[in-house]
Amino acid sequence: MKSYHHNMFFRLIIVAVLFCSCASDLDFDQTKDLRLEPVIVANLTYFDVKANAFVDNGTEQDIFFDAKDFDVFRDSFFRDNLKKVEFNFEVENTISRAYIVSLVFLDENNQVIHDTEINVPAYVGTPNSVKHTDVFENQTLDLLKKSVKLEIRITMLSGVPLTTDSLGNLKLRSGATLYFEIK
Repeated sequence: MKSYHHNMFFRLIIVAVLFCSCASDLDFDQTKDLRLEPVIVANLTYFDVKANAFVDNGTEQDIFFDAKDFDVFRDSFFRDNLKKVEFNFEVENTISRAYIVSLVFLDENNQVIHDTEINVPAYVGTPNSVKHTDVFENQTLDLLKKSVKLEIRITMLSGVPLTTDSLGNLKLRSGATLYFEIK
């Protein structure tokens, strides 16, 4: 019976301590000054084209990728809170031909909003990687927000003829860094 009274006594003290606390006036007006600035990194697009894909029935062809939906800016959160965007592109070429890789952002009427051209030299036996960055802020970002499609065009420049047995690849890796300001 004695331990029961000790347990009850300790429980009573613990409950009493829990109900005794200090409080001060809270200033909820501070939340009006709250500003969050998150940064998000995401993949944008990727391709890996083999050299023989540039040959169709024995004839060299430029490759043209159709426009893909790019509806990121339809979301009001992106339109309202996005303050800056960086698109980072890296093109690696192991084909003995030079290329121009174009990334074209289109509006809903298929009008060009922004066009990025990356000149990729021919492969000559050493690592061949080209990096490019596009930054969008203020007016250029407002214009980019009208984009609804992304079109990728690959133009092969003159050089050593390709055949169905040609080796190598043309690879594109890209990412986007999105900077937000949430008030």
